Amino acid sequence: MTTQELGESPVVIVEHGSVGIVQTRYYAFAFPPHKFVLDNGEGIGPITVAYETYGELNEDRDNAILIEHALTASAHAAGKHTPNDKYPGWWDVMIGPGKAFDTDKYFVICSNILGSCYGTTGPASINPETRKPFGLSFPLIGIRDMVRVQRELIDYLRVKRLRTIAGGSMGGMQAIEWALLYPDMVDSITLIASAARATPQSIAIHKVGIQAIMNDPNWNRGDYYRKEPPNKGLAIARMIGHITYLSDEWLWQKFGRRHTDPTTMKLRLDSKFEIESYLEHQSSKFVQRFDANCYIYLMRSIDIYDASEGYESLEESFKRIKCKKVFVSSFSSDWLYPTYQSKEIVKALAANKIDVTYHEIESSYGHDSFLLEHEKLTNLITHFLNSVEEER
Repeated sequence: MTTQELGESPVVIVEHGSVGIVQTRYYAFAFPPHKFVLDNGEGIGPITVAYETYGELNEDRDNAILIEHALTASAHAAGKHTPNDKYPGWWDVMIGPGKAFDTDKYFVICSNILGSCYGTTGPASINPETRKPFGLSFPLIGIRDMVRVQRELIDYLRVKRLRTIAGGSMGGMQAIEWALLYPDMVDSITLIASAARATPQSIAIHKVGIQAIMNDPNWNRGDYYRKEPPNKGLAIARMIGHITYLSDEWLWQKFGRRHTDPTTMKLRLDSKFEIESYLEHQSSKFVQRFDANCYIYLMRSIDIYDASEGYESLEESFKRIKCKKVFVSSFSSDWLYPTYQSKEIVKALAANKIDVTYHEIESSYGHDSFLLEHEKLTNLITHFLNSVEEER
């Protein structure tokens, strides 16, 4: 049994490999008249950032790891908020004593991204000037803005260096941007099922989801707060998005062509295949936990991201990176961020003589492999982080 300080009270860790009971904390900055200036020149403030930490920061304040979450996750990456919580944090299998991101060695940080609805300022937050939710008056944000907000938090926590910045999917984009914006702070980055830019396919998929929300009669140009929200449109958008996280092989294994009620399959139009019921169930859960405007803004931030922006090529852009090492992994069945996108990153890194470790992992889970293939990832990331330690 061990204890660690989180907030004002010590938390007793009694579960092997768990960080125990944790709490989400908040940091606010950019109070008027000082505003945080976004990449597009617009100002916003104050900004609140929700975050969680696990493990202890060492005396040199250089053993920190920053975990970047994907599109609709939160700062709650590990542990539980109460003993009765049904589920732990979204990457609990990877964060904790003896796990890939070992809290016996590292001070692990996860913050909710700018524009989300899990405690960090976003479209669903109250605009202090109008005392109403921002809605579409919230400025357009990008990956770079999210990273610059995270830098404010890292400075507040008095972290001097980041041992690695790790993220899957959209989280990997943030990790890349950290290495580009703050090269002198980052020892390494860990990119999992990610990309250096959005593809036309990804943008097209997002377009359908965004249009589904905007075409919902309840959307009201984003001014639906304190009214009936656009849940039908959001549910459709989530079903479309959820499909991209899976794979053809996994769908055959999990559902095949099984029907919820075979006797009505050829008699009723509303009879369903099991995969249809699954998507409806997932979307109904999603609309209870996420905000439609935030979903639109975050999808758009992915669409506009390009790590080579302002440079002739990705190789030219990556000349700014000073990481000693980079870990890149992709998954064989991922068609949302396919392997060729990871190989583009590897090629640009290698062209700049950056020590890059690359693995394509065989998996049938599709894009969701970065959440589900934790055993394979643990072995690879542990070895990688050990090599980063040896370079120090």
